[in-house]
Amino acid sequence: MAEKIYTLSQIAEHKSKKDCWLAINGRVLNVTRFLEEHPGGEEVLMEAAGKDATKQFEEIGHSKAAHELLFNYRVGVLQGYKLEDTETSNNASFQEPKKKEMEAFVVKDNGVPKYAALLEFFVPLLVAGSYFAYRYLA
Repeated sequence: MAEKIYTLSQIAEHKSKKDCWLAINGRVLNVTRFLEEHPGGEEVLMEAAGKDATKQFEEIGHSKAAHELLFNYRVGVLQGYKLEDTETSNNASFQEPKKKEMEAFVVKDNGVPKYAALLEFFVPLLVAGSYFAYRYLA
């Protein structure tokens, strides 16, 4: 299947939040649906909209999953690029066995004990009760 070939001037016409295209490694991508999902924020994609963003994409050091995600948004090829058959197949990346990837999470520990919330509530209540009891008895 022959893919549509686009020039940089054609891609430059698509640089709004409602129609955002860019080129990465010769692939023309319509990333409009991905703007809100992008982990770096939509501003990153909007800065590269309508341009060849290969350099920025490679400098960041995206994961293999990010490289595979490019296939989902591809609409054509940038003029002057010829992609290999293995790159044009959506299934090429899925033929390799999945490797275990390390997952990381952050535990937020602000150092405040769990009973501190109870103290913050009951101590002022106890002080106020003591004040009113003193005023009543005196």
